Amino acid sequence: MANTIQMTEADRTRVAEAVRAAEGGTAGEIVTIVTEQSDTYHDVALVWSALAALLALSALAIVPDFYLGIWDRVLGGWTVEWTPRHLFELAAIVAALKFGGSWLILLWKPLRLWLTPRPIRNARVRARAITCFKVGAERRTHGRTGILIYLSMAEHRAEIVADEAISKQVAPEVWGHAMASMIAELAKGRVADGMIAAVGEVGAVLAEHFPRHENDVNELPDRLIEV
Repeated sequence: MANTIQMTEADRTRVAEAVRAAEGGTAGEIVTIVTEQSDTYHDVALVWSALAALLALSALAIVPDFYLGIWDRVLGGWTVEWTPRHLFELAAIVAALKFGGSWLILLWKPLRLWLTPRPIRNARVRARAITCFKVGAERRTHGRTGILIYLSMAEHRAEIVADEAISKQVAPEVWGHAMASMIAELAKGRVADGMIAAVGEVGAVLAEHFPRHENDVNELPDRLIEV
């Protein structure tokens, strides 16, 4: 699956039509959001950079003669009397170089993401999905029947977040079918088809538990939201 959003205007229209069709049989309101990445993970880069600096200092402490020999060669072979002050200065320089070099390398987003442990990536995606839900869907419907289908491309992860009324009647594992249908299409690189499949599955569940009323009105946007 690609790490960037590859959606045409026709794809966006298809997703919106799928949402309208799904909501045609339910009082529930479906919101769809797709984003390239849910977090920058700069804090993870800081941790890796600090770890690199710590490892460099540890290596300096374990084999000091090796590093002091390198420094002497840098100075052109001049003999240096290493005082405690000089040693601390060398340690500070080594740590700073390692930290700065690692930080610069980790400015490359794919590497930074790859070095982020999966549990952290999953937690950040879930947190961002909940934030988007609170902003755009939570308690914004009359019966508290809003639900968010959230897809984060870089992390290859999707989340479904439901409002209070839905959560009370539908167990979280029920949405597993919708997730499986989405993933099957995403694995083929078809982002719009994956979202449409999930919308269809979610709509079927909502229609079973929250059938549409005659006076039902559309309370949330049907269009695909890209953030």
